[in-house]
Amino acid sequence: MGPASLQEERESEKESKREMESYRCLLQAGSQLESTLQQVTVPLSLKEVGGYIEKQVAYLSGGRGEDSSVIITLPESSAFSDIPEEALVKVFTYLTLIPRTRQPGVKFIIILDRRLDTWASIKTALARIAASFPGNLHLVLVLRPTSFFHRTVTDIGFRFSQEDFMLKMPVVMLSSVTDLLHYIDENQLTSEFGGTLDYCHSDWIVLRTGIESFAVTVKDIAQMLQSFGTELAETELCDNGKAIEYLLESHTEKYRKLKDAIRSVSKEGRHLLASLETSGKEDDSQWDVKMDWETVQRLLAQLRDMESAFDGFFEKHHLKLHQYMQLLRYEQSFQEMELCLEHLTGQEKELSISVDTLAQTEQALKRLDSLESNAQEVMSRAQIIILHGHQLSASHHYAMALIMQRCNELRHYCDTLNAALKTKHTHLLQTHQLLLCLGQAQTWCDDGAYLLANQLVEKYQSKMGAQAALRDIERFLEGAPSMLSSGPDVLTIEYEAVIMPQLQAQIGKTFEKHAAVQQMIQSRQACLRKLADKHVRPIQLVAPRPENPPRSKSPLFSPKHGDGLKFTFDLSLPGKRASRKSPNSRKIEVIHDYQESRSCVSYFLDGEDSPDLLKRHVMRELIETERIYVEELLSILLGYRAEMDNPALSGLLPPILCSKRDILFGNMPEIYNFHSRVFLQDLEGCLDAPESVGACFLARKESFEMYECYCQNKPRSEALWRQFSDCVFFQDCQKKLEHKLGLDSYLLKPIQRLTKYQLLLKELLKYSPDCEGTSELQGALTAMLDLLKSVNDSMHQIAITGYEGDICELGRVLMQGSFSVWISHKKGPTRMKELTRFKPMQRHLFLYERALLFCKRREEHGDGCDKTPSYSFKHCLKMTAVGITENVKGDVKKFEIWYSGREEVYVVQAPSLEVKMAWLNELRRILTSQQKLLRDEAYQHSQMVGHMQLSPSLSESKQQRASVSSEETESGRSSPDPQPHSPKHQHNRKSWPGAHNSVDICEGLQEWSGGQEAFHPSDTEEEVLVQLSPGRYMALGDCLQNGPDSITIKCGDIIQLQCEDNKGRWLVKNLSQRRDGFIAATSLQLILIDSSRGHSSRLGDPMNLKARKLSSP
Repeated sequence: MGPASLQEERESEKESKREMESYRCLLQAGSQLESTLQQVTVPLSLKEVGGYIEKQVAYLSGGRGEDSSVIITLPESSAFSDIPEEALVKVFTYLTLIPRTRQPGVKFIIILDRRLDTWASIKTALARIAASFPGNLHLVLVLRPTSFFHRTVTDIGFRFSQEDFMLKMPVVMLSSVTDLLHYIDENQLTSEFGGTLDYCHSDWIVLRTGIESFAVTVKDIAQMLQSFGTELAETELCDNGKAIEYLLESHTEKYRKLKDAIRSVSKEGRHLLASLETSGKEDDSQWDVKMDWETVQRLLAQLRDMESAFDGFFEKHHLKLHQYMQLLRYEQSFQEMELCLEHLTGQEKELSISVDTLAQTEQALKRLDSLESNAQEVMSRAQIIILHGHQLSASHHYAMALIMQRCNELRHYCDTLNAALKTKHTHLLQTHQLLLCLGQAQTWCDDGAYLLANQLVEKYQSKMGAQAALRDIERFLEGAPSMLSSGPDVLTIEYEAVIMPQLQAQIGKTFEKHAAVQQMIQSRQACLRKLADKHVRPIQLVAPRPENPPRSKSPLFSPKHGDGLKFTFDLSLPGKRASRKSPNSRKIEVIHDYQESRSCVSYFLDGEDSPDLLKRHVMRELIETERIYVEELLSILLGYRAEMDNPALSGLLPPILCSKRDILFGNMPEIYNFHSRVFLQDLEGCLDAPESVGACFLARKESFEMYECYCQNKPRSEALWRQFSDCVFFQDCQKKLEHKLGLDSYLLKPIQRLTKYQLLLKELLKYSPDCEGTSELQGALTAMLDLLKSVNDSMHQIAITGYEGDICELGRVLMQGSFSVWISHKKGPTRMKELTRFKPMQRHLFLYERALLFCKRREEHGDGCDKTPSYSFKHCLKMTAVGITENVKGDVKKFEIWYSGREEVYVVQAPSLEVKMAWLNELRRILTSQQKLLRDEAYQHSQMVGHMQLSPSLSESKQQRASVSSEETESGRSSPDPQPHSPKHQHNRKSWPGAHNSVDICEGLQEWSGGQEAFHPSDTEEEVLVQLSPGRYMALGDCLQNGPDSITIKCGDIIQLQCEDNKGRWLVKNLSQRRDGFIAATSLQLILIDSSRGHSSRLGDPMNLKARKLSSP
């Protein structure tokens, strides 16, 4: 599974989580609706007992008695005795369940109307009620018969049976309806009992039927929604677009049907609510109707909630299916376009640019133009696909990351193809231009030969004929192609990128032909000139030149009015000896204009007092600019940072910015406190003694490390500023402070100030050559430069990405820089792959105390100055297993870094020789310290175990150590040195092994071999270096000027070494250029020692250089 599939899977999982959350909301709404249905519905339906309810065997009038007891009325009915016991139980159960579902534990009162019946019927009815009534029976009110006989019988029978009935249920025998009013209020009784309660049995049946039907329908709808939601949630997505389209259509159709059913049941519920509201308005005392209305209202509300949850779930599911189908189509378009671009890339690679003739070049250009036309058409379609991908991402597609990855891949394909086509087009155009030039040159040569052949010898005998022939030749020479005058070397450099061996041969033949024609022309010109000069020429009188030309004074630069630096010199004409003047007679007028201090200081220097005046002036500038710097920091902190707490400006400030002001301003408060309270006072104390300012800087060296924290935070601060730079708050603060520049310009002040210090220290050091405090000034300058380097290194370090470990464990960053790197492996599957790489890899190296990191520099997104580099981690070499070879044959800027006994070899090319030497010195220092540590450990181990013995003499220890020598490596060789341990081999190589083992390094980058030797501790360091001595030498390489007191040496120059100073530099006199200066000893060894032959280039004594060794294990 590739990265794209993994990304798609992650995005799909996120979308599935959101969909499952909607599904859980739907299930939760359905569960709440079911719970409500269980509360408001009864197990029995009206249809099951409908026949007896319609016969009005018993009914709920809605009246209430004492303690809100529900009244059940059993009216006068001859059918009561005919009701089966089971049916009577259902009737009583149904009538009691309705109130009990609303009000659990409710009590019941039964009104038994038997005014037209007999005692036997009353007794039977009471017995059946006692046996069948399921509820909490509070009271039975019996209206006895109204006829005298039956009333008397009833009284007598009830008196004798009262105890039996009272044990089962409380029974009250009432003589008339009037007695009934003593137990129940008039407004809770129907009209047949003399009450005012309005009750219609048929309407009650209609309402109950409607409520139960509505509840059943709602329950069915809820089950349908849950079932359909489960079906949607369990739908599996396939890779077939037509199947997805069918799912979309079928799910949409089911959704529409369910929505119609929901609308229908909602309409039914609203109609039922309207009926209940009508009944409730007619009689406010019917609170059962109100409870029914609340039940229906509650069901409708929960149905709407469930419908809303289902709509949200279906919407997300429908969107997921739709976006999934879009993704399938986009992926199909991407794959088709990828195949087209790969096909074009294959055609581009097959197109050869190795041409020899002009016709081949023109044919290749035609094929390339045709390929570019096809590529432009395909890349236009690719741009449409990329645009469609951006539109999908803008519409918040769930696979946004995958789509953007596809867009980037297409853009990368297009850019790579376009760059390759442009490169080949440029190459062919240059080749075409070169071949045209060569053709013109050859044509010119042919025309020259034809011109010489057509000149008739008869015309040469006269002066006019010879002069005419010379003029013809001169006109012909004036039309010579310009490339012939530049020479083959210049032409080779100009067309270096396109010159192949065949073209190089053509260039050589062309210039050989030109040389031959040129020689013929020169011979012809010489003959013609002799013929033209045979005549006598008149003598010309020449006036004598005066012996003593007058001197003149010429000011080189002396403007009358100037605001800058003004110098006036007294110069003599060339060729004459200038008059000697005393040093005190020279007058230099200097006018400085310092914008930072807003002051102009003009003073004159005369004689020996000028350095002191200059020092004081620089010191005043340092103090004045320090005061301005402190004032600017204070204005920023008060005018911006403190205003963030101002309640009057809270409306102008985004809340998120208020919580991130420490990111915006960094540790500027700490910097301000240091400069205002400490450093400014220190500088002011040095006003009269400028030479003591160096000690002041050194004393506060650790405090300046706070700038490193500020600089590391600067990228985050700039990103935050770019996000909120248009905020009204900043504009208002800038207006109040009357600043011409925005806050971002003032946030650069600490960085600018840090770089300013080293410039001022250089000026002070310049005017304090041998004064007291010069060493402290030099130390302060070194400390500030080291601080700048440390800040720069740390800024680069925080941009490293992809390193999985803790980068702090590698130690402190010592050096960092960009290099060209070739990698070679001793063995393994990558060896042949690396050997075929001719073009170097560009890598950014970070040297730590414990490791060396190889990274690839990448540019982040951004425009202009907003671009910030990042470094993608590639390799990590532990310093305990690293060795170095200082010289590589063929390029003085190359050196080797080898790892794990030359299993891996990295050929590194520095941008300059100075950079190379700086890195080698630091690597050598690290390896030397590691070797010393390892020797100490080995010595302790030998004392404990007794298996290792220290050598008694230095010569024996040298024989047991691995060689540490100077090596020149040539990448073209394929065989190793047959004698890796020979004395000559050791004399010509200089390598620094790692701490684990020592390996002899053979020449060649293709096959590596080395023998590991036993490691023995030693107290001395061994390194094959050439001991330089005064004398004459011939330079074997170039050495560029490095410093004002240095000189430039070219290969082949004759130089003379005179003496060595205390800094390890030699005073060298270049006899070829007649210049002298100082050059470091390490640089001299590189240009004076022929490593391939193992001796120096000393003139007159080629093998007399003595080698001295510094030991290294």
